[in-house]
Amino acid sequence: MRRSSPAAVLLVAVVAGGAAGVGGAATPATKTCDVTAKAQQLGPSYVTSLKVRGATCAAGVQLVRAYYRCRVRAGGVRGRCHARVLRYVCHEHREGISIQFDATVTCTRGTSRRIVHTYTQNA
Repeated sequence: MRRSSPAAVLLVAVVAGGAAGVGGAATPATKTCDVTAKAQQLGPSYVTSLKVRGATCAAGVQLVRAYYRCRVRAGGVRGRCHARVLRYVCHEHREGISIQFDATVTCTRGTSRRIVHTYTQNA
């Protein structure tokens, strides 16, 4: 039986570890932020969820408020924001009836920062 030297084992581990890192930096983990205490204080009638990747929850809350202000400037609570918000590009999907709708807003800044929030708006 042939025994490997500690140096050879170390070399194999370094090469394998380096190969695992090929392909760029790791994507930051997505974090779910607790907005239950602030659900009715962020602008829309109810903010139901907030998830961030590559940003803090505080930055996510700030973006939710800024996005709401942009919507209101663009046509009241039913308005849609088409401008950049805090240097993020946002897209919104809505479903609902004439007096209330639910929306999912996805905002990205570059390839690593992403903030997604959902809300319910009473009209």
